[in-house]
Formats: sequence, C-alpha cells, structure tokens
Amino acid sequence: MYAIVEILGQQFKVTAGQKLYVHRMEEVQIGAELEFDKVLLIENEGNISVGVPVVAGAKVVVEVKAHVKGDKVLVFKKIRKDDYQKMNGHRQYFTELFIKEIVA
Repeated sequence: MYAIVEILGQQFKVTAGQKLYVHRMEEVQIGAELEFDKVLLIENEGNISVGVPVVAGAKVVVEVKAHVKGDKVLVFKKIRKDDYQKMNGHRQYFTELFIKEIVA
C-alpha cells in the first residue's frame, strides 16, 4: 500500500514504515504526531483511488523524528581569462518524518 501525499507544497510517494525528509518545519516539536489529509492517490492491493483533487477521508499519520541538515552542495564559478573564482557552499535544513500509517 502506498499513497501520494502533499506536504508543504511538495508531493511525495510514501509507504508505512518509511523515513521521509521534507523542508524544515520550524513550528513542530520532535516526537510530535502529525496528520496530513491532502492525499492525492492511494494504491491498496492493486486498487487505485485517485482524488478529485484529494481522496475523501484519507490521511497519512507521521511522527517527527529529528531536525537535520542535508549534505553540503558546493557551487564553484570561474571565468578563466578574467582571473575570477568564487566558491560557495550551502546546506539545506530538513525535518525527518517517520510514516506510521496510511488511513484510507
């Protein structure tokens, strides 16, 4: 069983027992349990339910595990003949969610 759910404006394919990293949710505490009801599609044993725009009565229950930082992404710019070099790094903040169950 899997579901397509919208979290913070992004769509994710989730299954029960899966870890999911989404953009940082500042207002939630670690250990909190959340419910997302914007479920766009549910597949259960070959039966597919597509929402118009969401599936009625469906929700995904998650638990907040941690607030983490992603891997560093390096951005390097260089203009060869002008003797110009610039290096910049970025680490994105994420929230780790654990998918407890999908209620159809």
